[in-house]
Amino acid sequence: MPQPSTHDHIVAAADDLFYRRGFDATSFADIAEAVSISRGNFYYHFKTKDEILDAVIQRRLDKTRAMLDAWEKDGADPKARIVSFIEILIRNRTDIMAHGCPVGTLCAELSKLDHAAKADAAKLFTLFREWLAGQFTALGLTQDADCHAMHLLAMSQGVAALATAFRDEIYIRDEADRMRDWLDTLSIPENGVH
Repeated sequence: MPQPSTHDHIVAAADDLFYRRGFDATSFADIAEAVSISRGNFYYHFKTKDEILDAVIQRRLDKTRAMLDAWEKDGADPKARIVSFIEILIRNRTDIMAHGCPVGTLCAELSKLDHAAKADAAKLFTLFREWLAGQFTALGLTQDADCHAMHLLAMSQGVAALATAFRDEIYIRDEADRMRDWLDTLSIPENGVH
């Protein structure tokens, strides 16, 4: 596997800083320091912070697609794949309690700033929405697939927001259990996957 380039290191560092500190609060100097390069070398790769933001959003889209593809391969059935989505909250609970959902926080910040990239950041939610709707469709819940996808996204975002506010790991686990219970209550047609 090839070594990551300086460009890749810059994008990874910016991604982390944008998540932990916020896009607006992160400067070129912060990113250059995190990567340990001079500002001159930094400017060789990126001329503006918006260029870095575009690269960060693309990186997140690529990583999300790769994760969803892995769930497609590893998940025994659509229900198991949906559970993989729910369990993100548990797997990432430490970061979520400290910084919120990486997708939700970025979208919210860019909306508040009325930033030109807010629609691009929302593509991350669209990716999850379409994937989840596909899983609900595969379960035979075609008519309500998008509604179920949006409901699950809303539940997970609410949990992430409150987990950040209260820093309560038990709450995250309990809410993930409630989401799994909700999934179990859905009436799956006879021709759907059980």
